[in-house]
Amino acid sequence: MSHFHVAIDGPAGSGKSTISKKVSEELGLIHIDTGAMYRAITYLALKQEINLANEDAYLFLEDTKIDYHDDKIFLNGEDVTDLIRSDQVTKNVSLVSSLPKVRRYLVKIQQESAKGKRVIMDGRDIGSVVLPNANLKIFLTAHVHERAKRRMRELQLKGLDIDLNAVIKDIEVRDEKDSTRKDSPLIIPKDAIIVDTTHYTIDDTVNRIKKEILKKEAYYGR
Repeated sequence: MSHFHVAIDGPAGSGKSTISKKVSEELGLIHIDTGAMYRAITYLALKQEINLANEDAYLFLEDTKIDYHDDKIFLNGEDVTDLIRSDQVTKNVSLVSSLPKVRRYLVKIQQESAKGKRVIMDGRDIGSVVLPNANLKIFLTAHVHERAKRRMRELQLKGLDIDLNAVIKDIEVRDEKDSTRKDSPLIIPKDAIIVDTTHYTIDDTVNRIKKEILKKEAYYGR
């Protein structure tokens, strides 16, 4: 078949990107992390010191070229993969990603990136907006405390000493913003398979999703 699309949605800390990347490596799919794209635009907006809440201030989008390949994100040819993971970007990405102008700009890029390819794409509106006709839709979730522990481990690996309660609060705030925004809120897409990863290891979840993909590919006739 000319293309095969897997949509992975879920809240912050549910393991979307980590799991999608592993699945892509094991099944030969192209992985697209849409969250990295929103982080890249947030990073650029912060760098230009614009009013993040003012949609009209995002004039730079017209002259911005954003690329995602080999699990790296590029802005106008510059590799910003590490730069977009700063605490400042994390705190502001929900605000920036709630703006319709930003979403329209990136959704178009994401849809073009998936055309005619075998893709696993993760984010918060993939199965509902970006790839509504995806061959397989997965919604990953986990208890907020477990998601916070995962996030805290990531930060500790970077040498940061973070309080768990502060991380829990931050995730709860992001969940609220993502699920209540007017444009493309975080929802469970129609026909999505819900996978609760609270008590699953990464490998457990990867194997579960791989089985679903192989079943779908057999059905559609790879």
